[in-house]
Amino acid sequence: MAPLKTLVLLLFVPLMACAFSQRTTRDIPPVEHLELDRYLGRWYEIARLPTRFEKDLVNVTATYSLRDDGQIRVLNQGYKLTPDGSHSMAEGTAWIPDPSQPARLKVSFFWIFASDYKVIALDSEEYQWAMVTSRSKRYLWILGRTPTMDAGIFRRLVEQARQSGFEVDKLIKVQQEW
Repeated sequence: MAPLKTLVLLLFVPLMACAFSQRTTRDIPPVEHLELDRYLGRWYEIARLPTRFEKDLVNVTATYSLRDDGQIRVLNQGYKLTPDGSHSMAEGTAWIPDPSQPARLKVSFFWIFASDYKVIALDSEEYQWAMVTSRSKRYLWILGRTPTMDAGIFRRLVEQARQSGFEVDKLIKVQQEW
């Protein structure tokens, strides 16, 4: 191999590995205990990092319900720009690939493509709030059982996200006006 190509590979590969490792959530563990039957139901999106598939959505909810086959029905809904805007809905399926890690799920909205879904913070007593991510730190959602969240709890979750390396300055507080 030519010396220039070798040098480029020696510099490029570690840089890319470093960049990738800083964006992955591999080092962020899921919560240890999650009771699926308590987690099911409607969650209101309190805040999120920007995503193209949720651009300009307000009154966003995620509803989880058990299907007859044991998998989980996922129904994400929101409205474009205002609560009276056009309705957006995405239905998918989730499952727990490893029963020893119930807070680590796979979610599929498009046939064979599945994404990671990892609960990294949870109100383990009342199941009133949760914080969820995916494989990348580009994805973060703060969820609540009601359209509003106690400011102290919200600050605590944002601080946990900051300490975990998420770009919390980019968080969007989701309009929830019902």
